[in-house]
Amino acid sequence: MTISNQSILITGGSRGLGRALGLLLARAGARVVLVARGAAELDTALVEIRAAGGVAHGIVADIADKNAVHRIAHEAAELVGPIDILVNAASTLGPTPLRLLLDTECEDLEKVLQTNLVGPFRLIKLIAGGMALRGHGVVLNVSSDAAVEAYETWGAYGLSKAAIDHLTRTFAAELGDNGLRFLSVDPGEMDTTMHSDAIPEADPATLARPADVARRIVDMLRDAGRAPNGARLQASRWELVS
Repeated sequence: MTISNQSILITGGSRGLGRALGLLLARAGARVVLVARGAAELDTALVEIRAAGGVAHGIVADIADKNAVHRIAHEAAELVGPIDILVNAASTLGPTPLRLLLDTECEDLEKVLQTNLVGPFRLIKLIAGGMALRGHGVVLNVSSDAAVEAYETWGAYGLSKAAIDHLTRTFAAELGDNGLRFLSVDPGEMDTTMHSDAIPEADPATLARPADVARRIVDMLRDAGRAPNGARLQASRWELVS
């Protein structure tokens, strides 16, 4: 699909992969709306995108807040028109240092699920209906290798990502005939604040740069029909064709 003139909503847009995607998609001619909890970091991301000649807007909100999701969808549509591409990139690990499941508080698990699963579900519900009426749209959910591999202390995060993968497949089965495409992508290990919080001893030189991963994901969006609807993709295995 063409990126130019598309209206794109990205959660988790003030840092890491979300921010890198916002910059690349805006440079490609999209009208981008970034959602993030922190106003200062969000403003910095918007300044960067606009300085590069892109069209970008920001919404300060928490995707985990049930009362904020309707506002996100409404404001995004007012800013850039009906959403053509939704990217659910906002994620949380839960408390760090990470804990074994037996040591994980139920309330902390709930918070992880609210951000990584329930919030995206609510936003998809609000946006995918309009996409279906128009007969087109792409929803991209950011997953993780922790969705398919069981890592000690990563239980809350991993189960939330396994669930988002299955949510992606189910929406594809239910709405694929309406012209919508649903994909989940494992970006791999990246040099981000979240990765540093989880594994502070990791060498950044061994990690992928969010900008490089974002290039592959933008290519996925351009050629979304290349993958089966509902597919779980790995950014490292997607060959750049543009």
